[in-house]
Amino acid sequence: MNRVAVVGGGASGMFAAAAAARSGCQVDLFEKNEKLGKKLYITGKGRCNLTNDCEMEELLEAVCSNRKFLYSAFYGFTNRDAIRFFEEAGMPVKTERGNRVFPVSDHASDVIGALAGEMKKSGVKVHLNREVEGLLLAGGKEGELPGAAGLRLKDGTSFCADRVIVATGGLSYPSTGSTGDGYRFAREAGHSVTELSPSLVPLTVQEEDAAAMQGLSLKNVEVTVSRGKKQLFRDFGEMMFTHFGVTGPLILSASSRIQKELKKGPLDMKIDLKPALERERLDGRILRDFEENKNRQFKNALGALLPAKMIPVIIRRSGIDPQKAVHDISRQERQKLTDAIKSFGLTITGLRGYREAVITRGGISVKEVNPSTMESRLVRGLYFAGEVLDVDAVTGGFNLQIAWSTGYAAGCAAAKSENEE
Repeated sequence: MNRVAVVGGGASGMFAAAAAARSGCQVDLFEKNEKLGKKLYITGKGRCNLTNDCEMEELLEAVCSNRKFLYSAFYGFTNRDAIRFFEEAGMPVKTERGNRVFPVSDHASDVIGALAGEMKKSGVKVHLNREVEGLLLAGGKEGELPGAAGLRLKDGTSFCADRVIVATGGLSYPSTGSTGDGYRFAREAGHSVTELSPSLVPLTVQEEDAAAMQGLSLKNVEVTVSRGKKQLFRDFGEMMFTHFGVTGPLILSASSRIQKELKKGPLDMKIDLKPALERERLDGRILRDFEENKNRQFKNALGALLPAKMIPVIIRRSGIDPQKAVHDISRQERQKLTDAIKSFGLTITGLRGYREAVITRGGISVKEVNPSTMESRLVRGLYFAGEVLDVDAVTGGFNLQIAWSTGYAAGCAAAKSENEE
């Protein structure tokens, strides 16, 4: 019977362990924390957006890095398969706006509980508070690749295994134990690791207006990021202003699309605060509000149109005297107000760090990994799954689907006996 060792008790590690054990082999999972799934507990603000119930084309389109590498894994274990897995594990799900899938309970702990339950049912032995120091490799015969032989543990002991699955996550949210161990293991085994950076992360901006509106959330706005005439990102959704810049689902997705270009220098962001209204219709709306407030000062006539925290900023950007009587505002001034609302500009200067990043961009080079099995092309019996690989996607449940699909591929492949391969 094959003995499989899984390093990492996060999403991809637990899924890989369950998949391998279901195939009938002996599986031991090593987690350096005191409990499983610490990062899963905080995903989706504690609700855990576990996948996206979209068509396969959209699923693949959401991948930012090395999309083609994931074809086999995604088709081998689809988003619909993931939904079925959790429901059969006794955790009903619901689908919300944007096809985002959550536990009906809105508790990320139920996702972890379902995974832990499936591992227990399949006979996975979980070793908590057992930190892995490195991999044990066995030299192959002349002309053959070396093979995985087990783990070196930090307590000075070793663990022998026929196959090893590394699912240690990236560098994001280091407080959950994601400290880049898997990258070191891979390098020591001869693998290349591409440039690493935080992704799905808030953005810093140059203007002080963001800090003036700190804590203000906006729904149903459209954000466009560009450099000159080159448009880099455009989407519709939710965002929030902070003391350093902007955050929220829309901004996190933008961060994953603009990273390379941002390294060349600041980028322009435009926020359409009223995307459902064309300029003429917005002007009509402003005229109606002004008619109802024609004897008031301009600063007191925008309450029905804009959030209170935004009004002083928009007034300043419009260039209209806040004390001016509404009935004295000209058509040209209304045009400036419309411009400020339809094209609220900010200058993006950088990304926040790993402590605030949902995922890590970069990782183990996929050129050195078999896309069908997640097995190393350099070391026999060594597999990788999840965020440790150089694959990432936008927000919406897509990154957890990468974890499930790559974990499933690695677990099933590692469970095969020598004579089946």
